[in-house]
Amino acid sequence: MKRNVIFSVFIMFIVSLLLIEPAIAGPGGKIASAAFETFWGRIILGLLTLVFLPLILYVMLQEKIAERRARKDLRFMAAYDPLFDWINIQQRAKDCFFRVHSAWDKEDLSEVSHWMTDWYWQNQQLVHLDKWKKDGLVNICDVKKITNIKPVMFVHRNQGKEHEDSIVIISMEAKMKDYLQSRQTGKVVEGSKRYKEVETVWSFTMENGQWKVSDIEEASMSLTYAKLTDEIPNIESTVISELRS
Repeated sequence: MKRNVIFSVFIMFIVSLLLIEPAIAGPGGKIASAAFETFWGRIILGLLTLVFLPLILYVMLQEKIAERRARKDLRFMAAYDPLFDWINIQQRAKDCFFRVHSAWDKEDLSEVSHWMTDWYWQNQQLVHLDKWKKDGLVNICDVKKITNIKPVMFVHRNQGKEHEDSIVIISMEAKMKDYLQSRQTGKVVEGSKRYKEVETVWSFTMENGQWKVSDIEEASMSLTYAKLTDEIPNIESTVISELRS
């Protein structure tokens, strides 16, 4: 068991180094890494990619299996409620992505409070935006376009009523710039002004018939969720009797 945990942590570390930008961009609280932007950084990245190619392929396979399971379960539930139709979820996720980043850039998440769970938007406002403002820093975050979006995991629940507290976890890749700068001097203290490909993992929770952002995590978490796929109950067993009839 201990060996499996160590192996999983090792894989996550390698993934965070080698795959798309290994940090949370904007919302989520961390600045996109600029570690591999230099010439030597790219050389090192290329060498690491060659050395750890088998691990990278393993990660890609695990994530593909998880994606297929999530899409299959969503199709099953879409027959009962269009809220679970992947096209609808995908559009909702894109809307949330742009709206949340826009509000983040304005340093005021209250304007997207109905797109996020209450706890999460208040937590992000207090822990990151308000703290940075107090420290004389500002996070500049601009999204050019979303380049890829895919489901990583889907769990259907009925907490108190149909579908309540269901969760869908989505990997989102975007061309964007994200950096932290001093309010007084304008000097970049973390990140880079260059646009780059950044991946983040977004969790959406069903609240009163709406998908709301409940977490934003770094790209390496995609593998963690993918490995949980086998622990998810069979989708048919989660449908309550009224829906089955």
